[in-house]
Amino acid sequence: MKIDKDLQEYQELMKPPDEFEDGFSWVSLAGAIFIGLLMVPGTMYMHLVAGRSMGQASSWVTVILFLEIARRTHKHLKKAEIFVLFYMAGAAVAIPFKGLLYRQFFVQSKAVIAQGWQDQIPWWYAPSDPTILGQRSFFMWEWLVPIGMIAIFRVLSRLDSRVLGFGLFKVTSDFEKLPFPMAPVTAQGILALAEEEDEVSWRWRAFSIGGAIGMLFGAVYIGVPILSNAILGVSIRPFPIPFVDWTGKTEGFLPAVATGMSFDATHLFIGMVMPWFAMLGSFITYVFMFIANPVFYNAGILSQWKSGDGTIITLFNNTVDFYFSFGIGLSLAIALIGFYAIWKSVRRAKAAGKAQEAAFGAPPPGRGDMPNWVVIGVYLFSCLTFIGISGVLIDWHRGVIIVLVIYAFLYRPIISYITARLEGMCGQMLNIPLAREVTLILSGYKGLAVWFLPIPMANYGVDTVFYRQAELTGTRFRSIWKADLFLVPFILACTMVFSTFIWSMAPIPSEAYPFTEKIWEFNAMRESLVYSSTVGEGQFSQFRQALSGWFILVGLGLGLIGYTMLAVLGLPVLLCYGFVRGLNQTVPHSVIPAFIGACFGRFYFRPKFGKMWRQYIPVITAGFFCGMGLVSMLSVGVMFLSKAVFALSY
Repeated sequence: MKIDKDLQEYQELMKPPDEFEDGFSWVSLAGAIFIGLLMVPGTMYMHLVAGRSMGQASSWVTVILFLEIARRTHKHLKKAEIFVLFYMAGAAVAIPFKGLLYRQFFVQSKAVIAQGWQDQIPWWYAPSDPTILGQRSFFMWEWLVPIGMIAIFRVLSRLDSRVLGFGLFKVTSDFEKLPFPMAPVTAQGILALAEEEDEVSWRWRAFSIGGAIGMLFGAVYIGVPILSNAILGVSIRPFPIPFVDWTGKTEGFLPAVATGMSFDATHLFIGMVMPWFAMLGSFITYVFMFIANPVFYNAGILSQWKSGDGTIITLFNNTVDFYFSFGIGLSLAIALIGFYAIWKSVRRAKAAGKAQEAAFGAPPPGRGDMPNWVVIGVYLFSCLTFIGISGVLIDWHRGVIIVLVIYAFLYRPIISYITARLEGMCGQMLNIPLAREVTLILSGYKGLAVWFLPIPMANYGVDTVFYRQAELTGTRFRSIWKADLFLVPFILACTMVFSTFIWSMAPIPSEAYPFTEKIWEFNAMRESLVYSSTVGEGQFSQFRQALSGWFILVGLGLGLIGYTMLAVLGLPVLLCYGFVRGLNQTVPHSVIPAFIGACFGRFYFRPKFGKMWRQYIPVITAGFFCGMGLVSMLSVGVMFLSKAVFALSY
């Protein structure tokens, strides 16, 4: 496969080490305990109060804290140990049992009561008896089955992500040699922290520069709103969060176009990290929407948009009218291009007499790879388990079983492979919106139970970046799997305990948790609108119309033609992947700042620093994330203290 010049530089500059180390140790165990007892409740509380995720903040704070402790005990942490700590802190952010708090709310929400569904919510999703819910405790027999199902599928999903993600990594990294441009951000940051005692280390200097920038920007962008809310009770925002919406001001000459701007400097750094032609392709997508959407609106294609719609409603309606099916077509084109590239590579390998080695890759010594039969076996076991349990729960409804089989054996491997290639080429995850809704509606099932099934449609392509990060830091893969054996059950137990504790403090939603009070009822109404499509006689026309065979063919044709033309003309095919990346942005307002960052990196910093710029910018970006994380954690700590203060009654 032909690789663009930018990607060749990534392959040359970001190479894995020759030796791999085990990162799971007593330090990792201590880190898991710290994460479970401190980070998990903090993250849960922050989400309920402000709707914010700690993201990488918790990971960097955990790593820096343990580095400081290690320094004072005259112990040096290995790169692999730092990476495992970073990974465990990030894994704790995805709290499995925070969904229980929403479940108890949903079954007694106004939206469910208005529909008269209290008795139709499946018992294995959540109990609906008001006397049980009034106890505000998950340590009850009625919650045993819902909690057990969450635990089972959480463990199964983690097994899937680690094993199937590894299989995709073998294909895209070892076999296709894709560079994964976003992976060095975390990897270089960890390498910089591991070398902090070296006074002449350029990595540490670059990391410090990025950290200082991140702290300054974070203090204004995140610190001021949180601290002002904690101290004054009013949130002061120097910059609009998450973006400023100009759609209403431009609708007169740009109908059906979502306009606005994100002022988050994170996008500037991402633009500098990403390959130039990937960002250029995303910008072309942005321009395409500006030109095409008014044309589509006047032609009656984007028929649901109306004057007064903001960014979110405009994007949603445009997705239903056109971009859902068009995006499916482009995704299929990316998949076919990837399969064609693999077929060509295998043919070349056979001609060289090395087909077996090329197909499965010769792993570096000591990396700790698992056998290929394990990957295939786990995949089959996972698919059959999801289908079997779901089949029992809905009495083996034929239409639903067909949908589950399609997701398990067709959708999941294709979407995961497409995402793995996009991550490998331009650092973008692919998400097909409304796919679950449309397919379940078309299954013909009548009732609510189908919406609460564990659908095997998870996208494991993003896990390829994780394995690339581990490889770049010299972390043996088996140490990660060992960490999971301890981390997953411990985090499950911690989240279970803290979910009950937080719920017992005050009802959820309530004034004690303002984000839930403002947002959860809206979410319940939106979900009920979709769920109503399988209750009653009719079908939900809005979701049925989202699937258009003609628009799928248009997307497929344009994707294949565009890629072929770029290849024939000798132009960077990364433009095609960048176009898909731009189309897949949840909110396009981040495209402009990302493209501005890409221009700065391409036309100013690159000529000034030469090829070393490709090494500098991932480290600076990692430092920026770390600085933002430190400010975020400090601000959240102050908020916790302010929430802990209460007035005495005398």
